[in-house]
Amino acid sequence: MSDTAKPLRTNAAGSRRLKLGLIVAVLLASALALLAWTQVWINAQVAIAGHGGAMQPLAVDGAHAAPALTALALAGLALAGALSIAGVIIRIILGILEVLLGVSVFISAISAIVDPSAASAAAYTALTGIAGKESSLIGTVDPAPTFWPWIAILAAGIMVIAGLGIVFSARRWQGPTKRYQATRFEPVSDQEDDRSHDAVDDWDELSRGDDPTTDPTTDPTTDPTTGPTTGPTTGPR
Repeated sequence: MSDTAKPLRTNAAGSRRLKLGLIVAVLLASALALLAWTQVWINAQVAIAGHGGAMQPLAVDGAHAAPALTALALAGLALAGALSIAGVIIRIILGILEVLLGVSVFISAISAIVDPSAASAAAYTALTGIAGKESSLIGTVDPAPTFWPWIAILAAGIMVIAGLGIVFSARRWQGPTKRYQATRFEPVSDQEDDRSHDAVDDWDELSRGDDPTTDPTTDPTTDPTTGPTTGPTTGPR
């Protein structure tokens, strides 16, 4: 192997590792956010009306505390699939979108941590049948976030870092394979379209009274040694 080929192969391998690492990071962050969405985010107590102040536990999952999280996580999974076949410009756009997804996941998670009572409103309504944010603030007692909103924030951080990595390294990735590139068709020349005759073709020509051994492009009135003939020649009488 030549000395110039070794750096090229090393760069290609590094480009593949970088691309694979960033795509895996996007998949991991999206899966982590989706997992957090299925878990309990807030534990609280709800006063049961007509039971002398008795309390009932309320477990608020991510579906109620951050309902937008599932759509954001699924969008990240789809984005990872698109990255594997995207060109340079599309990679940059997808990287920016990944950053925006991470910011959105962060906002959803931090909102549940900062204001757990408001994040518990949907679950409170589902349990008691009483709608309204104010009713939830009054009826929900001691709401306490679990560690799962922090896991969602971790996923958001990975999304932002991966998105920035995609934006700044998009030109270093190897391009998509030929499988996903447009195919250009060119007209076939007469020479390329000339197919060899087989025995069946020869028999067909004999049936028509043609000689398959002659060149069809040759003028039968042309003598290759003396040139074209204009008619029969007469000798001296």
